[in-house]
Amino acid sequence: MKCRYFSLAALAVALAVPGQAAAKSGDIRFKLLATYVVPDGKIDDVKLDLIGLPAGTQTKADDNVVPTVAIEYFVADNISLETIAGVTQHDVVGRGGLAGAGLVSDANIVPATLTLKYHFGKQGGIQPYVGAGPSYFIFIDEKPGATAVALGATRQKMNDTLGFALQAGIDVPVNDRGLAVTFDAKRYFLRPTARWFAGPTEVLRTRHKLDPWVVSAGAAFRF
Repeated sequence: MKCRYFSLAALAVALAVPGQAAAKSGDIRFKLLATYVVPDGKIDDVKLDLIGLPAGTQTKADDNVVPTVAIEYFVADNISLETIAGVTQHDVVGRGGLAGAGLVSDANIVPATLTLKYHFGKQGGIQPYVGAGPSYFIFIDEKPGATAVALGATRQKMNDTLGFALQAGIDVPVNDRGLAVTFDAKRYFLRPTARWFAGPTEVLRTRHKLDPWVVSAGAAFRF
């Protein structure tokens, strides 16, 4: 539902703003964004269980809003490469048989992403786009949650994971000097593995469907 409102707002802006100079081959665009990260986080498979998870155990990662930046290079008038930079932090809690249990605390994620984008629309006008490309999620300094610690976990680790991203958005020019308003939505697909340890012994290993929606809005500056 949030994504639907986001798209309607983008369309309203697009209809209200007249077209200006479009990006051309060789241009660089820098974006400052506010980004809403909505991960899934459910268990996809249990690889090791020495603690005896209750029947029906599931997990969910919490949402977050973070600042991000993006740098885009136009290899042709309608084709660009874009990478993003930012860090988002999430906790993972139990559902079902472990409802409310704190399992992972303060997992910092760097979602290294490179997308190839195609821009539609006439030169000098509104430019919607679509894109796709690889992503590599780097997990930093994650810890076992409060419930996991109470159950004897001393360490928790998420493995860095290669995934894939699909992207769609719109750039709405504001003036003829390269300033634009930008709206962007990405859907990531990746399956990280989580491990919990009691001392040196690994006691639980689960694979997760992370698959976050990453929705951004902000300003773009062309050079």
